[in-house]
Amino acid sequence: MKQIILGTAGHIDHGKTSLVKAITGIDTDRLKEEKERGITIELGFAHLDLPSGQQLGVVDVPGHEKFVKNMVAGATGIDIVAMVIAADEGVMPQTREHMEICTLLGVRYGLVALTKVDLVDEEMLELAQEDIREFTRGSFLENAPVIPVSAATGQGLPELVQALDGLSRQVPVRPPSSLFRLPVDRVFTMKGFGTVITGTLVSGKVQVGDSIMVYPGRISSKVRGIQVHNHSVPAAEAGMRTAINFQGLDKEVVNRGDVLSSPQGLKPSHMIDVQFHYLASGGKPMKNRTRVRFHTGTSEILGNLILLEHDELKPGETTVAQLRLDAPVAIVKGDHYVVRSYSPVRTVGGGQILNPIPPKHKRFNPGIIQGLKDILSSGPEALIGFHLEASGHAGTCFADLRLTTSLTDKQLELALQGMMSARTIIQIDKETRTFVHKKSFNTLVKAAAEHLKGYHQAFPLKSGMLKEELKSKFPPDTDVKLFNLVLNQMIKDNVVAQEEKTVRLKSHKVSLAGDEATLRQKMLKIYRDSGLQPPFFRDVTESLKAEPAQAKDVLNLLIEEGQIIRTKDDLYFHAEAIADLKLRLVKFLEQHGEMNPSQFKDMTGGASRKFLIPLLEYFDSKNVTLRVGDVRKLRKG
Repeated sequence: MKQIILGTAGHIDHGKTSLVKAITGIDTDRLKEEKERGITIELGFAHLDLPSGQQLGVVDVPGHEKFVKNMVAGATGIDIVAMVIAADEGVMPQTREHMEICTLLGVRYGLVALTKVDLVDEEMLELAQEDIREFTRGSFLENAPVIPVSAATGQGLPELVQALDGLSRQVPVRPPSSLFRLPVDRVFTMKGFGTVITGTLVSGKVQVGDSIMVYPGRISSKVRGIQVHNHSVPAAEAGMRTAINFQGLDKEVVNRGDVLSSPQGLKPSHMIDVQFHYLASGGKPMKNRTRVRFHTGTSEILGNLILLEHDELKPGETTVAQLRLDAPVAIVKGDHYVVRSYSPVRTVGGGQILNPIPPKHKRFNPGIIQGLKDILSSGPEALIGFHLEASGHAGTCFADLRLTTSLTDKQLELALQGMMSARTIIQIDKETRTFVHKKSFNTLVKAAAEHLKGYHQAFPLKSGMLKEELKSKFPPDTDVKLFNLVLNQMIKDNVVAQEEKTVRLKSHKVSLAGDEATLRQKMLKIYRDSGLQPPFFRDVTESLKAEPAQAKDVLNLLIEEGQIIRTKDDLYFHAEAIADLKLRLVKFLEQHGEMNPSQFKDMTGGASRKFLIPLLEYFDSKNVTLRVGDVRKLRKG
């Protein structure tokens, strides 16, 4: 069975609550203040069994201008609206505002209940019906049934129920969603049950025992019990008026406007990209950065409306904009919202959410503006591509794509697999399921090649650039996994060669100028001739009367070539001397088992302590020897 919500709408004292009671038998005025004043302040809830067997959840909303924010909360998630208009007063200011709100929230099905017909004569009734025809012209209620009724006498009530039954057959099944969401409209405590939260389940499903999270505060709890229409049930799904009882959740930490969802299912944001329609009734142009009241779900948040392609918007125009809010909100792409002016408070516009978690946009950016305009008409792959391209090298994870596309997990999986197969996108992290667009990946590849080219030009005698140094040239927040993927792709494409800790362009070859080649030969001779008691490098530089930076480059080249061995304390040895010493050292230890410093000194030809200690520690570091007390032994394996 489809899950359908019926909501009332209309001016104060036009008989919405009386009508709901007449057709359902349930009095939705639940506050003492409402009883005393005879008006609905808060939301009221009921349910109605139709002749076809279809059951409707009913939301009765307040009609008073002061409580329009409560009306918006109640209208969120309704499928059918009963626009209630009293025959003795006709269309009134709140009737018009409620119609605008229902239109902005995407309500597409409804009827007009012409109430209090027992108080007017035929002529007055005809005038009221003409008023309604004029009022609904061009709206989603233009061809809707208009049912004259009286809650007092019962006139027209069977016809109203039949009309609702007919409309319920037209309402489509709610689109599937993998994400459970329930905007909170009531929070209270019940003795023996604890905290109970009610609302309209707008997507997904929830079961007893499920872990949930309250957003935007990210408070966790577990579902203890579920009721739908006053009956305990094991689970609830989209379109149901639902009451949920929680374990260990304090009433004080949950408020109307919060949203229940799965843990980590939503992502609160202070910024939202929107399609914004400015109502024709707005009167004067709306300027950029106008202070507004943002209503979505059951929340009301103050913020500023940033017009991305205009300095001001004329009444009746539609544009793309970014809302920058004073408090975070947890929503998804495609949600409807309403904007009311800051002061005086009235409904001025609304539309649909384009991106619930966007970055801060600069105004008048053609690419961003066009991309946002295309969102509502884009297919899954185009939508994913837009968000991944916009996220640059940071990429976007699966959980965020679920929010920005409103696709089911299955639909999203299918689209991502197709795009990865086509190499349009690249998965950079399998654990977090993060993806980047191929364009962003290629930009990093190109930048890495440019960095290496510049490095080779600046340091022609160095065979390559340290990997860590190249990583530091990438944008600061580049994931190390993405860096490695870029490097591996460049190696695979034969653009880059990697040698231990360094990388170089495959085309790079060290080439010495004439004076550098001469310096290289002289330096090698000095170290070869000095054996195991070489001079310090600074003394080598002075003796050769070489420029220090150039001498250091030549020395580093010799080290990279393996012709010079560096130990600690700025000491360098010819590789042949080290290799010969190693052979003699290993042979001695194999024969005698251990060696003390005095024996090692004899082996080096009487080298001083400043050479002995660096050499001993060098062989330790290379896993040739093992220090045991004051002696060295041959390291096994």
